[in-house]
Amino acid sequence: MIASIKKACQIISCFSSDDPALGVGEIADRLDMHVSTTHHIVSTLCNEGVLMKDSRKKYRLGWRLLEWNNHVMFQQDVYDKAMPFVKDLISRFNGTAHIAMFDKGTVVFVLRVSSRDATPIQTYLGSRKPAYATSSGKVLLANNTIYLKETINRGLSNDGPNTITNIERLKKELAEIRKKGYSISDSENSDGMYGIAAPILSYSGEIIAAVNLVGPSSYMQGNHRDSMIQSVMNTAQSISKELGYIEV
Repeated sequence: MIASIKKACQIISCFSSDDPALGVGEIADRLDMHVSTTHHIVSTLCNEGVLMKDSRKKYRLGWRLLEWNNHVMFQQDVYDKAMPFVKDLISRFNGTAHIAMFDKGTVVFVLRVSSRDATPIQTYLGSRKPAYATSSGKVLLANNTIYLKETINRGLSNDGPNTITNIERLKKELAEIRKKGYSISDSENSDGMYGIAAPILSYSGEIIAAVNLVGPSSYMQGNHRDSMIQSVMNTAQSISKELGYIEV
């Protein structure tokens, strides 16, 4: 399987501005591969839209790569436009802030910024956490039934002392999150850590990401908890507006 993936990547890399169209034999010669193997992988890539066949029966890079590129550029757009607002959030509170996006039952952190004296937490750019056990993940699950179904299908396991593993209890909490417009996680993914998250909307009103603030439960549940919640929600709203969302 890994060898086939490697060969597929090598085939895609054969195409360039100098050689935008190549035949199976040309690809096989360049990579010193059997023609039958090359044809099999090329056909699969065509079926997935990664390659396309032209009128001369040669192959070119397909529309799927453009789609993937748009996803990458979109995430970069979120990163660039969110950064000033996230930095402002951690300048007022002591913690770590993330921008998270959903992927196959998990959340992926596409931005991470910590205040100078923040308690260290085990997250990094590109790290994944279970969606049902994080504040950012629960915001995304609360507003997308497809995300929720995909997450439940993966199974709910204990990640912290307060992790919700009962499906009906999780659904009940997600309904409350939809009403309130924000979510919390209290020792659900990491013992002693508390997160507050709110949804980020695209120009079309689709919830595409979440911003959260994470810190020790003792600090996050102090006298400024309500102010933190409002600030996280305000940060999410500001990022949404920057991405083109207009509230009606």
